[in-house]
Amino acid sequence: MKVLEGSVAAPNAKVAVAIARFNSFINESLLEGAIDALKRIGQVKDENITIVRAPGAYELPLVARRLAESKKFDAIVALGTVIRGGTAHFEYVAGEASSGLGKVAMDAEIPVAFGVLTTENIEQAIERAGTKAGNKGAEAALTALEMVNLIQQIDAA
Repeated sequence: MKVLEGSVAAPNAKVAVAIARFNSFINESLLEGAIDALKRIGQVKDENITIVRAPGAYELPLVARRLAESKKFDAIVALGTVIRGGTAHFEYVAGEASSGLGKVAMDAEIPVAFGVLTTENIEQAIERAGTKAGNKGAEAALTALEMVNLIQQIDAA
């Protein structure tokens, strides 16, 4: 029986991190977690990491698509935060960010890790950006690296 399973060490991977500026007080913690995970656990070199800042989470799919189309990256990590308010705006932004990033991954056939927080309130966002609930930016970065390795295994099988 052949079992394919990715690992997180990917020292030669070229990774783009697309991060939203809106809610930057949360997103910067996600970015710190992602960079730490890429470098410390994934062993990715500084010169293989590119950070791209988008206005908000809604814009992340277009940024990710352009990054994927450039063929310069093995994976993309999308980071942002959408906090529910009193209007339907949350559903539109969160939904479009999610479906748009998923479409980019399927069309471009490279990993696009979803590190966009969709929370009910600021407290939940803070918890998921490095306190009680861990750092979802770090988790997204590790997922991207594991997927890079898994796809290489599938292609070689």
